[in-house]
Amino acid sequence: MFELLEHTADIGFRVRAASAAELFARAAEALSALAFELEDVQERQPCELSAEGWDWESLMVNWLSEVLFLLDARRLILKRFQVNQISPRNLSAQAWGEPWNPERHRAKLLIKGVTYHQLVVEQRPDGWFAQVIVDI
Repeated sequence: MFELLEHTADIGFRVRAASAAELFARAAEALSALAFELEDVQERQPCELSAEGWDWESLMVNWLSEVLFLLDARRLILKRFQVNQISPRNLSAQAWGEPWNPERHRAKLLIKGVTYHQLVVEQRPDGWFAQVIVDI
């Protein structure tokens, strides 16, 4: 579950989760849901992903940028994510989706990039929280 944030020329989302792994998976799902209507996307094609950073914030930006790269360069819409290993410096994950088919998949927003603007990734007493703004 995620909550949309309105921002001039940008859009953002907030994600909450019990663990860092779940937080990063939900953030990737939120990014995919901003770009495409995911109801018609099938989990036919598995994909291995990884990202590196120097802290939680940079890891989040690099992680979501990797998801965006797969969408832009490989035209692969990823619907479900499972983070298998995570630390503030790196993560490895699996994702499932399928190649973009304009006849079956409805595009929503053209996301240009993931930003550090108002970025928050933190562990709170009640779990993990992230706020992410993307350029559209």
